[in-house]
Amino acid sequence: MERFNGLLSDLLNVLQNFIQTVRIWDVLDMAIVAFLIYKLITFFSKSNSMNVVKGILLLVAVMVLATFADLPVVKYLLGNTFEMGLIIVIVLFQPEIRRILEQVGGSIKDIFGHPVKLKNIENAIDQTVLACTDMSRSRTGALLVFERNINLESYIKTGTIVDASPAAELLKNLFFDKAPLHDGAVIIRNGRIAGAACMLPLSGNSNISRDLGMRHRAGIGMSERSDAVVCIVSEETGDISVAIEGILKRGLSPVTFEKMLRMELMPQEQENKGIFARLRDKFTSKRGKAGE
Repeated sequence: MERFNGLLSDLLNVLQNFIQTVRIWDVLDMAIVAFLIYKLITFFSKSNSMNVVKGILLLVAVMVLATFADLPVVKYLLGNTFEMGLIIVIVLFQPEIRRILEQVGGSIKDIFGHPVKLKNIENAIDQTVLACTDMSRSRTGALLVFERNINLESYIKTGTIVDASPAAELLKNLFFDKAPLHDGAVIIRNGRIAGAACMLPLSGNSNISRDLGMRHRAGIGMSERSDAVVCIVSEETGDISVAIEGILKRGLSPVTFEKMLRMELMPQEQENKGIFARLRDKFTSKRGKAGE
């Protein structure tokens, strides 16, 4: 018992000495590194690159095993491979690295740029919900992209440049199956229609359900390559879906659809709401689900 108390006392003394030597900057340093590791793991877990990360970790494990087991050929091959590791990582993760840098640049733009008028965003949401609800009933296919921090200028240039307020009737006319601009996507920037008939990249995710067509694959692909909020109306079923960060949420009711758009595009509005407004929204959402 005395020996245990002595060990416990020594441990407490070591811990006390360690705490006394730790500076506030050391804590900040560890917190930043932990946050970056967490963000990287979260980012890669949501993308198709997680299998590549697993493959790299497997090669590292084989290299360690070869070192302990003294396997010269394996050590030589993997050693030369790891010498080119930085270039290989840049080539493999070029889309992901670009997306991370674009998100960082978008965050800086939010800090130093001009704030977007919430009134324009709110009007765009309202008109989009009205248009998508009507197109859902008539089973008119639609693909709308709300630009956020990452600039989508390169995709806007693939279509027809438009500068108009997103009225519901205008959106329905753009996606009318005999309209010249119905193929492709409508991209909304800062609460205004920036382009129509825009071409979007298709998702390369092999796990996407086979019953989803090219419109849904394009919407998911756009959400994988940017932080945009993508709205999709199915031509076959009339279902309303939203794609964010490569994740597709299908079969949304108009109430849930509007609530999701407001949460993603107007988060500051949700934060500034009082408790009674939040309770009202929750009650409205439950009523909407009950009526589905």
